[in-house]
Amino acid sequence: MTQVVTRFAPSPTGHLHIGGARTAIFSWLLARHNGGKFHLRIEDTDLARSRQEYTDSILASMQWLGLDWDAPPMYQTQRTQAYDEAVEQLLRTGHAYWCACTPEEVEAMREKARAEGTKPRYDGRCRDRGLGKAPGSCVRLRLPDRGVIAFRDMVKGDIGVDVAELDDMVIRRADGMPTYNMAVVVDDSALGVTHVLRGDDHISNTPRQIVLYQALGLPVPIFGHVPMILGSNRQKLSKRDGARAVIEYEQDGLLPDALVNYLARLGWSHGNQELFSREELVEFFDGTNLNPSAAAFDPAKLDWCNAQHMRSMPLETLADRVRPFVEAIGLQIPGERALIGLCKLFRERATTLKALAEAFRPLLIGSRDLAYAAKDATKHLGETAGPHLAAFAEIFGQCEPFTADALDAAFNAYVADNGLQFKTVAPVLRTALMGFMGGGHLDLTMEVLGREETLARLAKAAAWRPEVAG
Repeated sequence: MTQVVTRFAPSPTGHLHIGGARTAIFSWLLARHNGGKFHLRIEDTDLARSRQEYTDSILASMQWLGLDWDAPPMYQTQRTQAYDEAVEQLLRTGHAYWCACTPEEVEAMREKARAEGTKPRYDGRCRDRGLGKAPGSCVRLRLPDRGVIAFRDMVKGDIGVDVAELDDMVIRRADGMPTYNMAVVVDDSALGVTHVLRGDDHISNTPRQIVLYQALGLPVPIFGHVPMILGSNRQKLSKRDGARAVIEYEQDGLLPDALVNYLARLGWSHGNQELFSREELVEFFDGTNLNPSAAAFDPAKLDWCNAQHMRSMPLETLADRVRPFVEAIGLQIPGERALIGLCKLFRERATTLKALAEAFRPLLIGSRDLAYAAKDATKHLGETAGPHLAAFAEIFGQCEPFTADALDAAFNAYVADNGLQFKTVAPVLRTALMGFMGGGHLDLTMEVLGREETLARLAKAAAWRPEVAG
């Protein structure tokens, strides 16, 4: 059985965006599912727009997504000799010819065809002139005189294009550079690519590329063209709808596995399953069940997917992932045990690592910087809360060990021994510890704060009065 080989071929004219990332994910999964190879090619022949910073960004985004490649990246600017050799082969075998027509002459041909109501195309007038290389000349591919170019698309099914719909395309420009279709065929063949998954905006290129493969005597790969990603309004995806670079999602605190999960599911299905581990995606993605209709990007569902991945990962791993985000907002990083405790407290309430880090803020500032929400403090603090706060200070001050289990037992004993109700005294303690009616379990909150900070917050709350609010 032939080894499956796929590739992803971005142009370094910008950062990696989610549409390209999804194509890369599909190609990577197909290779990994089949135990094959996945290649990365940088299509940098657009010298005016290509930037090294974008190449670096694309490589970094691919690595962050976990889409590893099996050989050093291929760069098209380093392969001009290979393209020249392929063009010379086509000229020798009669599958290509030199064309001396100027761009203005070609446009005039097309205008004439439009006026006559026929397909605007190059009329092939240089086909049989036997021209040689000359300044300003290009090389064109000689298409078959008649027939249909047919292929079975992995996504769209059977596709056929009559050669009458096409013209003899340029394969080498007058400046000596290969055109896109020429370079792609030569490169994919050199990499041994067997399956090409890409956006359906490339469907029109495929018949021309098939002719090139055949003219060069090369095996034709299997093609699959996935629809573009649309916005929630079923229009072209905009920045507002989520058309952002992968690096932006990384900076916002998404998990790579969550973004891979969401994008893979956007246009592909495995039953009704929504959440996948990386291993499950590799196991199930075999190139089938790709939807021929465009999928709509839903930022809220991406956040939900990310939240589910955050909640299912080991707390130790989550602590490692959130640490840089805590540092980025200038908060003092607690010890590993405390950071894990913070993750346990707040991960059910956050959808991103960035939001999770921000949720830590009330517990990572000192009591002197703790501000009270006026509404909550007015309702739960003040003179009536004084006896409870004094009792809390005494029992928690003596609690040994100062752990969540021991603190919970001490608090419950106070409630039971004094004939109180949890809902009566818990808001007092919560507002004293957090400054507002929010946060997680009280016992774990105190363990994370530690004895000294817990007692400092109880003392500050005991001194609170409406006239000194905040």
